[in-house]
Amino acid sequence: MKCNRLGQSDLNVSEIGLGCMSLGTDEAKAAAIIHEALDRGVNFLDTADLYDAGRNEEIVGRAIRGRRSDVIVATKVGNRRIPGREGWVWDPSKAYILSAVRESLRRLGTDYIDLYQLHGGTIDDPIDETIEAFEELKAAGVIRHYGISSIRPNVIREYVSRSNIVSVMSPYSVLDRRPEEEVLPLLASRGISLIARGPLAQGALTDGGGDKAASRAYPDYSPDELAALRERLARTAASGGRSMTHKAIRFALSHPAVATTVPGASSLAQLRDNIEAGAVPPLTPEEVEQIRQISKANRYELHR
Repeated sequence: MKCNRLGQSDLNVSEIGLGCMSLGTDEAKAAAIIHEALDRGVNFLDTADLYDAGRNEEIVGRAIRGRRSDVIVATKVGNRRIPGREGWVWDPSKAYILSAVRESLRRLGTDYIDLYQLHGGTIDDPIDETIEAFEELKAAGVIRHYGISSIRPNVIREYVSRSNIVSVMSPYSVLDRRPEEEVLPLLASRGISLIARGPLAQGALTDGGGDKAASRAYPDYSPDELAALRERLARTAASGGRSMTHKAIRFALSHPAVATTVPGASSLAQLRDNIEAGAVPPLTPEEVEQIRQISKANRYELHR
């Protein structure tokens, strides 16, 4: 598995990671997926304190016990659950971050986090205070590096200009090319990496994902347009000797600012199919342009 440097950090992440949100709460099944991923060269696991109310972090932590030094663990903070209430509230305050990290460490069974990410953000947040919390945790050795998970260009711009983030996690796929407009050029100019999530668009860009594509709504695409795109993508994938799944993952990795992509997997079969994308050749510039021609250049609608 090829590894890439994450931004200007000392973290070398596998180009195909594992998005752990899809693992579910069957611990034996989830652990088998994680172990298989590690055995096949995946070293980057992405979770969050929000997933399954912290259960996901616990499952990841137990699965990597005894292999911690071989794994780059990324988790997220900012969504605070209030006891006795449904759901959660947004809380990027320094006090909450310094408190929440202790709980993530406990659930993960570790004394440090490789990449700690703000799980969202708005332009009205106390951004300097948030950055101060991350910097204090880094100075104390509690986290190695920090980043932000966001789809908002104006928020990303603030962290790029005011902090030492090494990465931005954002959706990036054939169906969601929004980072190309502003975010990817900005990150490339500053030596910050994109972590591409959702490269398979919740299964809509997999070889067997026709039913998923038909049953879900995707911004900018009608059902007929999505079906036509899948057909053309499958045709071009076959002509290049790749599956649709592999071509979709390779597209997300095609920009030089993208260090890794984190497709989810709820079964060993899905995991193996995702990982096999690392064994096929990267897309040529001509192939990337061909995909861009059959997909849409999305535009940002969120500005806060």
